Amino acid sequence: MNSEIRKLEPIALWNNFADLNAVPRASKKEERVIAFMVEFGNKLNLETTVDKVGNVIIKKPATKGMENRKAIVMQSHLDMVHQKNNDTIFNFDSEGIQMIIDADWVKAKGTTLGADNGLGVATIMSVLASDTIAHPSIEALFTIDEETGMTGAMGLEAGYLKGEILLNLDTEDDDEIGVGCAGGVDITSTKQFKAIAAPENAMAYKITVKGLQGGHSGMDIHKGFGNANKLLNRILYDLQNIIMISEVDGGGLRNAIPRESNAVIVTSNKEDFENNFYVIAKTIIGEYAVVEDDLEIELEECLLPQKILSEQDQRILLQVIYVTHNGVFRMSPDIENLVETSNNLARVLVKDGDIQILCLTRSSVESGKQNLANTIRSGFKLAGFNVTLSGNYPGWKPNPNSPILKVLKDVYQQCFNAEPNVLACHAGLECGILGTNYPEMDMISFGPTIKGAHSPDERASISSTQKYWKYVLEILKNIPVKN
Repeated sequence: MNSEIRKLEPIALWNNFADLNAVPRASKKEERVIAFMVEFGNKLNLETTVDKVGNVIIKKPATKGMENRKAIVMQSHLDMVHQKNNDTIFNFDSEGIQMIIDADWVKAKGTTLGADNGLGVATIMSVLASDTIAHPSIEALFTIDEETGMTGAMGLEAGYLKGEILLNLDTEDDDEIGVGCAGGVDITSTKQFKAIAAPENAMAYKITVKGLQGGHSGMDIHKGFGNANKLLNRILYDLQNIIMISEVDGGGLRNAIPRESNAVIVTSNKEDFENNFYVIAKTIIGEYAVVEDDLEIELEECLLPQKILSEQDQRILLQVIYVTHNGVFRMSPDIENLVETSNNLARVLVKDGDIQILCLTRSSVESGKQNLANTIRSGFKLAGFNVTLSGNYPGWKPNPNSPILKVLKDVYQQCFNAEPNVLACHAGLECGILGTNYPEMDMISFGPTIKGAHSPDERASISSTQKYWKYVLEILKNIPVKN
């Protein structure tokens, strides 16, 4: 169905998006998409370079009559989140995204779409390739690894860019202008355990929590969606006196709210276990019926495993996951309806004598981020885990006096006869990091409407993309003159 996508307006943007989506581009596996962008720039005979960490920079001179305008940086990230439904057969390492049209939405067949941030990349490609779009001097910055560490933005050296204004195209509502974002830090907690033999005359079951919405662990964290790891742990905790845990495998990427989680358990009391399990499952499904109407909690018999956790290790595991904060920790007292600080309990893996638990803590306030990270770290340390903090990146402080903000507000009003929403977001945009090496650069973020990012429900609005494209063209015409 990708051929149908290529017929959508604006044709240049959707065709570039389709070309991009044919290239596997997982975070930390960007070699092919880097080569794709270099080839793209070289075919246009534009100055194209790759810095030492893998960011691609393509430079294009101003069009005639725009030479006196301030130079701009148009920026998006090349990598995408790779997530798929449990029953979807798809190899992200070798297959291009299979896209479909559903009314006003472009979606993917059982996987993430890559509109985050592929539509931004495709936008920049379309401007670079055009010989009719008016624009000032452009440095197109395509960063790598935004989704799992922002190492591309972190590795971009000072002095590499000359632009005075940065247009980040990674906001996901077309009536919003981003002026600030949260920083983040990864928390990794590990512990070894000595597995013991499972009882021979016992029954084994696989418990599965699935069908949750998932979504972006920053932008969606306040919506009350279920976290599969927390829900599964709740079940195991309530049944701990009649079960023995062998394995747990839940969640995936730190920046995605876990949609699925499963455990292999052993019990010597089949009847009590099954009766209690179905009562607990029914209760949880009922609690989440409004926000998670596809939630399923399944039980199936399986082969008896050879090894299980000891009673003490099982108790410690269940208790530490139970007390680990998940979701909103604090709302901003300064900006209405903005999540200030949160944590996502993203990944739980218990297997072969090892426990690994991954979290992502976000905050728009540096001290708040450190406070919650210390809170979570303390719980794991008390439980005997080794804890490391890594991937720390800063937030982006709003500047209400930003000149480019005034331009975008005025252009939006002129184009759509409405006021845009100017706000900070609880996602990790690269502006904060880039600002550490380019503190004088005037930065702004905007983009088309994308829903369900970081999940297989990700979808991009066709009509919104058309609106956004019109907005981009007008912004480029209205970049201020040089001082």
